[in-house]
Amino acid sequence: MKQPVRLALLGCGTVGAEVVRLLHEQSADLAARIGAPLEIAGIAVRRLGRDRGDLPVDPTLFTTDALGLIKRDDVDVVVEVVGGIEPARSWLVEALRAGKSVVTANKALLAEDGGALHDAAAEGGGDLYYEASVAGAIPLLRPLRESLHGDRITRVTGIVNGTTNFILSAMHATGAGFAEALEEATELGYAEADPTADVEGFDAAAKAAILASLAFHTRVGAADVHREGITEVTAADVASAKAMGCTIKLLCIAARGTDGQGREAVSVRVHPAMIPLTHPLASVGDAFNAVFVEADAAGQLMFYGRGAGGAPTASAVLGDVVAVSRNRLAGVRAASESAYADLPVRPMGEALTRYHISLDVADRPGVLEAVAGVFARHDVSIATVRQGPAAGTAGAAGEAVLVIVTHVAPDAALAATVRELRGLDIVRSVASVLRVEGGL
Repeated sequence: MKQPVRLALLGCGTVGAEVVRLLHEQSADLAARIGAPLEIAGIAVRRLGRDRGDLPVDPTLFTTDALGLIKRDDVDVVVEVVGGIEPARSWLVEALRAGKSVVTANKALLAEDGGALHDAAAEGGGDLYYEASVAGAIPLLRPLRESLHGDRITRVTGIVNGTTNFILSAMHATGAGFAEALEEATELGYAEADPTADVEGFDAAAKAAILASLAFHTRVGAADVHREGITEVTAADVASAKAMGCTIKLLCIAARGTDGQGREAVSVRVHPAMIPLTHPLASVGDAFNAVFVEADAAGQLMFYGRGAGGAPTASAVLGDVVAVSRNRLAGVRAASESAYADLPVRPMGEALTRYHISLDVADRPGVLEAVAGVFARHDVSIATVRQGPAAGTAGAAGEAVLVIVTHVAPDAALAATVRELRGLDIVRSVASVLRVEGGL
């Protein structure tokens, strides 16, 4: 057995503690897989005095000096599970420039400034692995990064946030409103005390940027991702989706295509959307994640599993630790970042989508003709129209609801259509606007 591979662990919260436990419980197997034992050189934490229960680790390994730990000559691999942008970025750049390999679960940092980390890795000659940053234990990034490199990926569609998927699944199953479903998610521990990053789509947008970067060989950052959350999704929206044989999911969608000038480009977006119940992603319930990948030769692939939690995330972290440790012992490094395509990111207005629009309108002759005229002026084709009495009117004269589903059109044209509809006297309100994905 060779000399141990020494790890510096940055962070010992939910994920970090699980990493320590798994390192202890599986030490013999991990050593056999790598060809050398793994040892913890030190653990950087914010507070030394915190009660960490029966964590199987020598208390003298804890330190508040993360940078000092990283700079130690006896550290081979730095494992970062702290999160956030700074000081994590400075720590990891320091480690990578010094030739140490880095394993991180930090999706926010990778989406914000992954380029700086890749550049530092290239400079220092170490590995940068981050399987745990998207979809927890689901083996997803490695297939995109390695297994599918002989193919051309055209589209990645995924449910990558467990909190929002739990909320929307509960709304679909029970008819509850958003606030009620969020309260249940919080009570069960699926939602944080401050759920903003999840319900407003920030978490999913960071993951979408990472997925698009790998799938399309292009640096995509969080700022390139169009983002909408689920806070405006109502029980009425869910009921309308059910009536159409659909359900509503918060989707991350990364697609490769051409822009208005026929040049190859990518679009990346996160928003709630209706999908038919026959779509593979429709049956993904509770807090599970799933990602649907489409490629020219491989066709359609789906990756499914638990996308969050201490143990699943720690599993992905340790998988990366094994990979980078084996590389170090062999004196090699993994393939560097593949960003050769450098494709432009299309604005959301150019994305081709369908809309489901619910209008509260005056119930009198000529209304449908006037509404259809607005769609025609913006060159948006109507697929279906459903009309019924306004909620609570029991069919009384004077008010009605129009539910319109469009054919595919540029998002900018659909948005302009909605803006004009809001200005019509005959339209009392635009009650709901949702995109439709997956075909009907």
